[in-house]
Amino acid sequence: ATQNSVGVSKNFITGGAAILTLSNALIVQNAGQNALGLNPSRQATLDLTIFQPLLQGFSPAVNKRYIRIAKNDLKVADLVFQEQLIATVSNVIGLYWDLVGFRQAVKYAQDNLALAGRTYNDNKRQVEIGTLAPIELTRAEAEVASRNQDLMVAETNVLEQETILKTVLSRNGILNPVVNESRIVPTDTIQIPPEEPLELADLFHEALANRLELKQSALTVDNGKIQLRGTKNELLPALGLYIDLTNHGAAGFINTNPPLAVGGSGVDPYFVGGMGSAFGQVFRRNFPDYRVGFSLNIPFRNRAAQSDYVHDQLTLRQSEIAYRKQENQIRVDVQNALVGLKQARAQYNAAVKQRVLEAQTLDGEQKKNKLGANTLFDVIQAQRDLAQAESNEVTAQSTFMKSRVNLEVATGRIFSAYDINIEEARHGKISRPPSALPAEEKP
Repeated sequence: ATQNSVGVSKNFITGGAAILTLSNALIVQNAGQNALGLNPSRQATLDLTIFQPLLQGFSPAVNKRYIRIAKNDLKVADLVFQEQLIATVSNVIGLYWDLVGFRQAVKYAQDNLALAGRTYNDNKRQVEIGTLAPIELTRAEAEVASRNQDLMVAETNVLEQETILKTVLSRNGILNPVVNESRIVPTDTIQIPPEEPLELADLFHEALANRLELKQSALTVDNGKIQLRGTKNELLPALGLYIDLTNHGAAGFINTNPPLAVGGSGVDPYFVGGMGSAFGQVFRRNFPDYRVGFSLNIPFRNRAAQSDYVHDQLTLRQSEIAYRKQENQIRVDVQNALVGLKQARAQYNAAVKQRVLEAQTLDGEQKKNKLGANTLFDVIQAQRDLAQAESNEVTAQSTFMKSRVNLEVATGRIFSAYDINIEEARHGKISRPPSALPAEEKP
């Protein structure tokens, strides 16, 4: 006997399945003929079997759970990418404001050097005319050297910060000669905005709506619920409905010894023929069979399914606890960022007042020195105090800008604050033209 078959199957989202099978067999017997009086004979069948579970394994939600979990995992991967982008952007912004602050420090150092130089020249003229002791000139010259050193340190800080930014912003960093020789010139100056009325409740609401970590936790909770529904379904009995539809066909040739004429052997002429006759009977549905039935399997003490169900329950509870913990942590982050911003503003205001006072003190000491009411040491000390106050102001400005970035990160609005397009970041291509450079200020 030789048998050949071909089939196709289809699974449905309801948990059911359908199988369509077409088969044929060639049967050759040693006996003269078979029950139909045919030898050799062909038998063909076309069978359609449909099975649908009614309890365990039923429901689109149960059967689509792995697809839904995979889609959630894809969303989590995208959120992780956005988190990395936020970390990169916030780091670059902080480094950028440091560079702006260092350049401001260079300007202050240049002003202080010029001031020390003017003091030195004034004292030199007084020494030449004999109204000032030569030791005072040495002291003024030492102050010029100190201010010159401060300028060199400030310029070095700018170069070092540029190198750090080049390394962060480019793939090869300073290994590229073009990048190494280029200079980064900020187009911004640190401008402290007026104090804004920030309501803590509004910041909490904004952070809970935007923070990516909370969205990831929500997706993890959703995955736990999806998985739990699937394992709960496995606790049900296995009740299934099956339907079987079969079309039969048979044909063959008379083989008797001696040969008999058709009709004389008792063989129905309808079954005489080859494969074509057998398949013709199948597709004409001359000999169909129909079967409908149910299958029921009730497991007792299904410990494996019970264990999976309890495990998924505990996993879901852990995910929900982690979600609540993440909510609390976000509130803490926002509150700390707001406190840090307020402290940075207070530090800046104090630094500005200190610089103004030191500038007024220096002006007073210079006037008294012209009148001979103090010494050059008092003037130089006032210059040093002013230089320190200006340095403190620059540090306070940079600290404030970083604190504002921290608040934007904590509330999850850093993308909108700096006009960052996520799609452009995903594809690594910027479709927008660069911003226009600010017009140069004419002296």
